[in-house]
Amino acid sequence: MPRPKLLVLNGPNLGILGRREPGVYGRLTLSELNARVEAQADLLGFDCDFRQHDGEGELVAALNHADEEGFVGIIFNPGAYTHYSIALLDAVAACAAPVIEVHLSNIFAREPFRRRSVTAKAATGFIAGLGANAYELAVQAIARLLSEESTTHKSTTHDKSTTHA
Repeated sequence: MPRPKLLVLNGPNLGILGRREPGVYGRLTLSELNARVEAQADLLGFDCDFRQHDGEGELVAALNHADEEGFVGIIFNPGAYTHYSIALLDAVAACAAPVIEVHLSNIFAREPFRRRSVTAKAATGFIAGLGANAYELAVQAIARLLSEESTTHKSTTHDKSTTHA
């Protein structure tokens, strides 16, 4: 039986992690970050599909197709598009699976134009400022959300059967 899949979607300039502003984003490369996320996901019974796109349209397309590709959760770092992309806000809002927005740096401690997230309004959750740990915590959050959803569904189903008895 295939394991549930997570989409780990990264936006512009995240492909050059490790050499882009290491004082802000650290020295970890995207490949190393993905390996950490994959290890956490494996512990919790998930497979991951890692994607990085610099273009806004490619990110929108990935989000728009996430449901039909069977992803049970999405970890999303929109990069600079965080601060102004209505198209990504709409794409996140259309996702049936939980979306956890992540950022390596604390966007609220950065330049004024970086202190808001347009896309977070539609996300299920938001984690920022913890470096690579943000992604690992997002995997844990999705696992917990899905577990709670499953428990709630079972409880609701059980409650309905007892009220009809």
